[in-house]
Amino acid sequence: MTAVRSESTELSTSPGSLRFPPGFVWGAATAAYQIEGAAAEDGRTPSIWDTFSHTPGRVLNGDTGDIAADHYHLFRDDVALMSDLNLGAYRFSVSWSRVQPTGRGPAVQRGLDFYRQLVDELLARGITPVATLYHWDLPQELEDVGGWTVRDTTERFAEYAGIVAGALGDRVPYFTTLNEPWCSAFLGYGSGVHAPGRTEPESALKAAHHLNLAHGKAIGVLRSVLPATAQTSITLNLHQVRAVSTSPADLDAARRIDAVGNRVFLGPILSGEYPADLLADTGHLVDWEGLVRDGDLAEISRPIDLLGINYYTPTLVSDGREQGDGAELTRNDGHGASDYSPWPGSEHVAFHLSPGETTAMRWAVDATGLYDLLMRVKREHPDLPMMVTENGAAYDDYVSPEGAVNDPQRIAYLQGHLSAVHRALTEGADVRGYFLWSLMDNFEWSYGYSKRFGAVYVDFSTQRRIPKRSAHWYASVARENVLPDLPQEDGKS
Repeated sequence: MTAVRSESTELSTSPGSLRFPPGFVWGAATAAYQIEGAAAEDGRTPSIWDTFSHTPGRVLNGDTGDIAADHYHLFRDDVALMSDLNLGAYRFSVSWSRVQPTGRGPAVQRGLDFYRQLVDELLARGITPVATLYHWDLPQELEDVGGWTVRDTTERFAEYAGIVAGALGDRVPYFTTLNEPWCSAFLGYGSGVHAPGRTEPESALKAAHHLNLAHGKAIGVLRSVLPATAQTSITLNLHQVRAVSTSPADLDAARRIDAVGNRVFLGPILSGEYPADLLADTGHLVDWEGLVRDGDLAEISRPIDLLGINYYTPTLVSDGREQGDGAELTRNDGHGASDYSPWPGSEHVAFHLSPGETTAMRWAVDATGLYDLLMRVKREHPDLPMMVTENGAAYDDYVSPEGAVNDPQRIAYLQGHLSAVHRALTEGADVRGYFLWSLMDNFEWSYGYSKRFGAVYVDFSTQRRIPKRSAHWYASVARENVLPDLPQEDGKS
């Protein structure tokens, strides 16, 4: 796979279709804890998500990732399925506690062997492996001594990055350090709806800084181990924040959420500094001067080759103090119900459901948010290539009596968002690929198995895989490198 710079002159279209540039990457993504299963096999020890999911009341229906989609045993079949779907790339994450069970010390070779075999299988099928080092599954032993709230975890992560790069770097051309550190910090340590389930605003901010620092340290290690041709990145779930009105209070609410949702990572990683307004908004919660040590920002801002962007829905906000009951609205921010806010320093901000169609997650379908984010990065960092590393939707899929899974809403969602990517490309955004979330139905974190994001339906009682109608549609798009006009029947709800 060659990720070429996208040029608008290559995007000529035929009537009713949109052509993508040569070399545009078409892929799908997953995460280790969500699909692998084999939770206690071959030396793997519990991660924070094992502990969290086994704690009563944390996950819907008491679901766990113990078996998930059993990808650990079925990966060869799954890779064959990827090939059938014309995927050019597969974005997977490595389970830290499968590779380094205590989060420190030597690797377990049986754990590394699984990923070696997965990579070999992908390459044999002509699919480029794209590895993510961390998708939220911190070894429980590291959490027991402070997790992301303590500085030592950044050193442990850098060591782990070196182990994985040493084992896979000769065959994996793309390495991502962290997936959605906002979720790790603010849902894990702020609202508590994600593992490890802590509700401590100060800890959430400390975790954010240490995740930034871990990223920077890992980039340094990756650069020392990987071939010069390897591409390094981080994936951020950037929030397209919009105020419900132009009132000063509502605009300030949007500014606050942009600071703690986006610029807390974009600032130090891409510009080498934390935004002053973020420090002012949260200075009563954490001692930033004591937290950020000399040299940290230089470490965090090591150059990266790509920025991964995950997007699902826009974020609509207002000043909740003008709503009469802002605290209630704050809990409806799309990230799960909690009495605690994942937005330290912005607890008074109210979140609103955007008007129009929604997915099974009650997330608004609005592709303009993806376009706006891509253009923002283009404006602010014009020389930084991007990939859309997650985008997709959950719907209430079911198998018909004929054995098919028809999901026209998902096709319409993808068509709209791919059209937004194409529009950004034509306006000069350097977007080099798109990864559908997700390859298959999986363990959807605190929602358990109740939400289906996959292009492939999974019957979790039998582990049978059934490509949905959207999978066949996406396979055609990937094969032709062209987004066709959406037939009217596919747009029906």
